[in-house]
Amino acid sequence: MCGIVGIVGREAVASRLVGSLKRLEYRGYDSAGVAALDGGEIRRVRAEGRLAALADKLETSPLSGKTGIGHTRWATHGAPTEANAHPHATERVAVVHNGIIENFRELREEMIAAGARFQSETDTEVVAHLVDHELAKGYDPVTAVERVLPRLTGAFSLAMIFKGHDDLLVGARRGSPLAVGHGAGEMFLGSDAIALAPFTSRVTYLEDGDWTVLTREGVTIRDEYGATVHRPIQISQASALLVEKGNHRHFMAKEIHEQPEVIGHTLARYIDFANETTKMPEGLPFDWTKLTRVVISACGTAYLSGLVAKYWFERFARLPVDIDIASEFRYREAPLDPGGLAIMISQSGETADTLAALRYCKAQGQTVAAVVNVPESTIARESDVIFPTLAGPEIGVASTKAFTCQLTVLACLAVAAGRARGVLTETDEKRLVHALTETPRYMAEALRLEPQIETLAKTLGKTPHALYLGRGTSYPLALEGALKLKEISYIHAEGYAAGELKHGPIALIDETMPVIVIAPYDRIFDKTVSNMQEVAARGGRIILFSDAKGAEEAAIGTVETVVLPDMPATLTPLVYAIPIQLLAYHTAVFIGTDVDQPRNLAKSVTVE
Repeated sequence: MCGIVGIVGREAVASRLVGSLKRLEYRGYDSAGVAALDGGEIRRVRAEGRLAALADKLETSPLSGKTGIGHTRWATHGAPTEANAHPHATERVAVVHNGIIENFRELREEMIAAGARFQSETDTEVVAHLVDHELAKGYDPVTAVERVLPRLTGAFSLAMIFKGHDDLLVGARRGSPLAVGHGAGEMFLGSDAIALAPFTSRVTYLEDGDWTVLTREGVTIRDEYGATVHRPIQISQASALLVEKGNHRHFMAKEIHEQPEVIGHTLARYIDFANETTKMPEGLPFDWTKLTRVVISACGTAYLSGLVAKYWFERFARLPVDIDIASEFRYREAPLDPGGLAIMISQSGETADTLAALRYCKAQGQTVAAVVNVPESTIARESDVIFPTLAGPEIGVASTKAFTCQLTVLACLAVAAGRARGVLTETDEKRLVHALTETPRYMAEALRLEPQIETLAKTLGKTPHALYLGRGTSYPLALEGALKLKEISYIHAEGYAAGELKHGPIALIDETMPVIVIAPYDRIFDKTVSNMQEVAARGGRIILFSDAKGAEEAAIGTVETVVLPDMPATLTPLVYAIPIQLLAYHTAVFIGTDVDQPRNLAKSVTVE
């Protein structure tokens, strides 16, 4: 979601703030702004649109202050206009904010009654007026913030600077992430370590409820009760995350092509290649043999990786799985037997609904495992055990390599569970593990299909609608294909279990409707072919993703057949994800959308 940067520095901060904000573009945003103390006075420069527009404004209206805050905004309250862009300010205080102040309406009415004049539609501005109101009473800035924070309801992170206080930056974190960067004679705040990487590798992650006071000489952190607390300094590896596009046109393309490499890294974490066995972290806080059920909860693409995992856990380990979209699960009040296992899946580890689901599961006596790409994240820190993915930074908003790394971890967990529970023999485990070790090679072969898929995308890009069909583990992949297409190309697409076609979606089939069928030649291939015949009989334009055997056996006229290598059935969700991603990517490129930062979307969804 929104990105926050703050600096109490030794030199002019405006350009440094903008440079840091550029590293947070992956979160998605629609406006940006900075504020700094010039001669002790608060001055702001804000702009609608991309950071380039803000940089242009700073060329004509430069800021020379050494203490400042910056922000990239993803609109929640109010349209993405300059007036609604952060920082929001009064004469005495400027504020940037990530999250939602849920009780802002009543607070706004209170401040208006007290004489405040609001200039925006945002929930954030009420924080500035509340703090200003306390400052007007004579309280110092730190005390003013301390008095205001308990009045705010919601999930948020905040950073503030104050008129006449050049050596002061105050931050607060409740729900949304915020980190402190430690420099030499200067200090920093940021939404994550990537934002702070240009300045320092020494990072302190605030815990939920913490708020912090920064000066050039150091930092004080207090918990939600006001007690001074110590949070450890960690050496961040985020400097390695400052990635470029390389030879690729977009980050999404680069990340699609990185998948053979990052899948290899992830497999190395969970597989003993020499003995062809799985390897789990030592001292797991649960026993696979004693589990009677697994709960999986996630959002978006991460949810779809969990949906694939349901098939694997139930087949390989005979372990029943309940899977829910986190935003539904958290309010469903599902009864959970104590001692169960709950798996939370999130790329960022900061997804608000998934975090809420995690906390519900812990309250119900579940052991919580996190499959996350950011081991320092909130979900990781609050879980009982972490199963990290090794995707590296994923800058494109539409998830690609994070998805397949999640699948890789979940496949390894399912095999380990099956072996521990006696469902899989030693021979079975070796067979499945050997197959998994071949995934990077199959992925590399799939990437060679890109020229064919790019040509196909020019056809798909001319249609307003599309259907995706699949059975078994190809069904979640159909959902993922449809999600990717609509995320970045804005073409309306829906994914269905192929057997559901005649229960409604078949009404949409005519000679203009492209139907993308994901059908590797497996034990249910013939069933999928019967659904393809139903589409063909109604003139639907079939695009088939299969292997050589499947392409031959289908014997149905298609607009295009994309032939992937033959592979074990366990690998098809991982490998077939690549052409599905490439199809969405090249369709979006053909149409001309903003592939890496599609409209209305954010990389890390830290609010409901």
